[in-house]
Amino acid sequence: QVQLVESGGGLVQAGGSLRLSCAASRSIVSINAMLWHRQAPGKQRELVAVITKGGTINYADSVKGRFTISRDNAKNTVYLQMNSLKPEDTATYYCNALWSANNYWGQGTQVTVSS
Repeated sequence: QVQLVESGGGLVQAGGSLRLSCAASRSIVSINAMLWHRQAPGKQRELVAVITKGGTINYADSVKGRFTISRDNAKNTVYLQMNSLKPEDTATYYCNALWSANNYWGQGTQVTVSS
């Protein structure tokens, strides 16, 4: 099993940056994929970025060129660097781990971008 704890959310002005962190309770080296999702009020949860065990990275079209997912295996942590933030990026951001046929989620961290 793995517990995930997100941090780094907050209030930022449009054009600003935030870095989200997702700390895992175990080594992430063998975790098949680590993902970031987000959910805005009244909208469905959407996939933002994914990094696989092999290092493959993919982004939603809406964040390409602005967001960067990365991981630090030594710290069991995955990051989401968010630059050039827009009001439409406002959402609760969730960390997600796919491992051993199971799906694990963090509690979420709120990101609010003011115009």
